[in-house]
Amino acid sequence: MPTDPASRSPLPTPPARLSFITVPLLIALFYNGFSLLSLPFAGPTLNDMLDMFAQGSAPVRLDESQISLVLWISFALTTALILWLYFTRRAVMEGRAWGRVSAIVIAVLSLLALPFGPVLGIFMLIGAFDRQVVAYTTR
Repeated sequence: MPTDPASRSPLPTPPARLSFITVPLLIALFYNGFSLLSLPFAGPTLNDMLDMFAQGSAPVRLDESQISLVLWISFALTTALILWLYFTRRAVMEGRAWGRVSAIVIAVLSLLALPFGPVLGIFMLIGAFDRQVVAYTTR
C-alpha cells in the first residue's frame, strides 16, 4: 500500500473513477511528449503553412532566425505543459487537493483542443467531480 511522504501513513485505496483523471492526463502527457520530439522537424513546414493560410493575400515568409525563435518558444511552452501535466497527475494520484483543481483547469482547457481534447476533458471532469475522488483528494 502506498504511503503519504509527509506523514508516512498509508494512503486510502484510490477510488475507481480516479482513472478518469489519471488516464487522460497520461494520454495528454504522451501526446505532448511526441509533439516535443517532432518539433525539430517542423521548421521547414512553417513557411509552407503560412503560404497555405495566406490565400488571396501576400504570403508572409519567415527567415531562419524567426523560424528558430518560433521553434524555441514552442519548445519552452510544450516543455512547461508536459511538466504541468506530469506534476498534476502525480498530485492527483497522491490525493492532493491542488492536483484535482489543476486537473479541472486542464480539463476545461482541453475542451478547446479538437478533435480528441473534448473527449478527454469530459472524462476528466466526470472523474474530478465524483464524490469518492473529491473525498480522496482533500489533502
